[in-house]
Amino acid sequence: MQHIYAVILAAGKGTRMKSKKHKVLHSICGKPMIDHILAELSQLDAKKTIMVVGHLKESLEAHLGEQVQFVEQKEQLGTAHAVMQTESLLKGKEGITLVLNGDHPLFTAKTLSQLIETHRASGAAASILTAKLDDPTGYGRIVRREDGQVDRIVEHKDATEEERLINEINTGTYCFDNQQLFSTLSLVNNNNAQGEYYLPDVISILREQGHTIGAQVIGDADEAMGVNDRIQLAQAAKFMQARILREHMKNGVTIIDPDNTYIESDVVIGADTVIEPGTFLRGRTVIGEGCHIGPNADLTDVIVEDGVRIRYTVMDASHVAGEATVGPYVYARPGTELGEQTKVGCFVDLKKVKLGRGSKVSHLAYVGDAEVGEGVNVGCGVVTVNYDGVRKHKTVIEDGAFIGCNVNLVAPVRVEKGAYVAAGSTITQDVPEEALAIARERQTNKENYATRLKNKLSKNE
Repeated sequence: MQHIYAVILAAGKGTRMKSKKHKVLHSICGKPMIDHILAELSQLDAKKTIMVVGHLKESLEAHLGEQVQFVEQKEQLGTAHAVMQTESLLKGKEGITLVLNGDHPLFTAKTLSQLIETHRASGAAASILTAKLDDPTGYGRIVRREDGQVDRIVEHKDATEEERLINEINTGTYCFDNQQLFSTLSLVNNNNAQGEYYLPDVISILREQGHTIGAQVIGDADEAMGVNDRIQLAQAAKFMQARILREHMKNGVTIIDPDNTYIESDVVIGADTVIEPGTFLRGRTVIGEGCHIGPNADLTDVIVEDGVRIRYTVMDASHVAGEATVGPYVYARPGTELGEQTKVGCFVDLKKVKLGRGSKVSHLAYVGDAEVGEGVNVGCGVVTVNYDGVRKHKTVIEDGAFIGCNVNLVAPVRVEKGAYVAAGSTITQDVPEEALAIARERQTNKENYATRLKNKLSKNE
């Protein structure tokens, strides 16, 4: 089996993005477009992946680290010149070199594998991944001979009027016999409108030398979409989002309204889960089977086990165990762990809290930096007072405790097993097991005082 080498071209300035960020680091469906490309390439078992960098190379090196080998194109003199920068790493090696652009994030591993296999089976010196577009404006055209074989690629700016009528375009993705690629690159000249060394000229030279040039038309032309500006970035994201949603639906997930659902590329969802409109699933969120998520749930890096119901909720870096109910209008911040069959309801704010099996925080509460046992009821208006102005402190509520409405638990404090805290109390000391804690002034009723007060107020008008 021939080795596969991958060369990614990413040295351009990407001026049309109008950004201080490198073009290939702009995000599509949750991660930079270059990460999508490398994820697909990882399935091809490439022996070496090389990235040609130039503008803002430091940011690429910082982001990718040792995932690829870097070579620098100090002057941007064209795609053939860019590939030449890899000579010290690839020249003389036997195998297949796959060349692709860093701003084409939509190619799948399946498409790239098919190109490689077609190239390998044909014995061609080079194979081109092509697409047929209704509007090929701006793309290099595939010029074929009468027998259907590829003759050459002509750039749009250099094409004749007749050649511009061709709708089969070059996607900028190629397979080459590695040794023939490097023996031919030195023959490329820059006699064209841009004064650049074009990689497609290698195709013409190889053809003139009598070599076979292969071409494979891509099944879905949308995969060939490149990203040069923010408009194309949005178009590519829309295409990828539709692809992601289709895969989830094929795997048994019900998505009520795909046009109003956003799911990033690394999200995992189990079968028989229903996703309602307005839902955002981001990062490395994992949803179990038989869940009901949404409407309007925004989850980032959240683990959700089977049978959970979440609606009108924002959750970050949290864990929800099976058969829990969350929402509406819950904000769960990082470190939140909700146990099995827990219930968190209207207008509850959670932060770094562990809520035990069957416990409830039903409405209008803040529970932060707390450990809550099993079977605990946290009443309306409860606040764990966790911050003293300098440090955060922990509240512990043990199994079976009952926290009445409008209670302040001033941390560090512990409410032991089975204890009750009376409504309206401010608790500053530990509450013993099975005790009732009351921390409020005794009520005093003054007979007829309301009438006297009203009369006094009316005289002052």
